[in-house]
Amino acid sequence: MPLHVLPAPAPALRSVLTALASPTAVREARTPSLLRAQGPVTPELPLPVHVLDGTATRLAGWRFLIRCGDRSVAAAETMLTPDGWAFSHFFEGPYIASTERALRQAEVMQQPYQPRLLSIPGLYMLALWLHGDCEADAGAGRLAATDLLVPLAPAPPGIAAHRPHRAAELLPVLAHRVTPAPLLGSPA
Repeated sequence: MPLHVLPAPAPALRSVLTALASPTAVREARTPSLLRAQGPVTPELPLPVHVLDGTATRLAGWRFLIRCGDRSVAAAETMLTPDGWAFSHFFEGPYIASTERALRQAEVMQQPYQPRLLSIPGLYMLALWLHGDCEADAGAGRLAATDLLVPLAPAPPGIAAHRPHRAAELLPVLAHRVTPAPLLGSPA
């Protein structure tokens, strides 16, 4: 079944296109693969980025894979500001290829899903979130027990990358592993 990739908000896409057209933004991005790109670069596969905060999620931005020819060379992220969507930064690294791999895996699943990214800051973990409600607003929606989470590589020790897990099964494992840091001056 194909994935139901929703369009990003127009201002988010415009901000990425403007940054890609800016020699200063590209040069200062510290993304050698973007600097070395030969030919036109285009933002593709917009994915809403949600942050897991306890048991709730909140929309933090939109991520676009930046393609040059037949491969992704970088990613661009936008964030919501009081003035609307704005370009945040370019980056590269293992999460780009891992995201593409997880999306290819999801494309062949029997059930349709709406792809999202889920950041779990306490574990320095990113997962492809396959939301079962394909018509849901990309900025809203709760993490359903039947949604799938596919940890991206590099995943934390003991969590297999690219192995789909039902949210109801993986979230308790993650919650157990995320322990708050002790407050300064408190007994350990």
